[in-house]
Amino acid sequence: MHKKISAIAIKSFALLLVPGTAYQAVAQAGTTPSTTTQYAKMAPVDEYLMADRAAEIALARSAAPDSIAHDAEVQVLGRHGFETAVKGTNGFVCIVGRSWTSAADADFWNPKVRVPMCVNAAAARSYLLRFTKETEWGLAGRTPSQMTESITAALAKKELPPMESGAMCYMLSKQGYGGDSTPHWPPHLMFFYSDTDPAIWGANLPGSPVIGMSDPVEHLTQFVIPVQRWSDGTEIAKP
Repeated sequence: MHKKISAIAIKSFALLLVPGTAYQAVAQAGTTPSTTTQYAKMAPVDEYLMADRAAEIALARSAAPDSIAHDAEVQVLGRHGFETAVKGTNGFVCIVGRSWTSAADADFWNPKVRVPMCVNAAAARSYLLRFTKETEWGLAGRTPSQMTESITAALAKKELPPMESGAMCYMLSKQGYGGDSTPHWPPHLMFFYSDTDPAIWGANLPGSPVIGMSDPVEHLTQFVIPVQRWSDGTEIAKP
């Protein structure tokens, strides 16, 4: 079944607050399957859209500090995919992910998912192309297994590029909703590579703050690093 690596990784954030638990948390999140879901099929397309365009722009921008988001391009979701709502000048692109790209398996069809993210120019030219293509497939009603088949075929045909050097993403929003299984994500940064061994970053080791997840289907490795402040500069609440 198609599973977004970022959603798996975020499940371990709560345990990352306790030193030495990153490895065990990632292992558990990656091997514990979802047994039930109330989202057995796709909802009407309108439920995945935001009627208030200005609200979606603001939510997308909340992913990064204003010093970055203010001059970033902003894309909003239309009935057939993402559309540019605001042209940017600094190379960053802010966007709100939906369930097909930004939630765990149990929430694949959950229309309430709203995940703000802001990618840099390198990620916009590589990672974001996959992200938006998968969103188009989701809007078209493709199932998780069909999504996996589609991304595999697109990569085999070289219709999608490998990750560009330096590709990264801010996910620092207090707002948004990651799904019923993981509603609220702590602030973090993500770094994208193609087929990279997480061990080179010391990821997933006891005491390491770095989570690394490799997806052999997408030939994608993602590194997740938690931070202590939200995009508005306030510190996260202590446990």
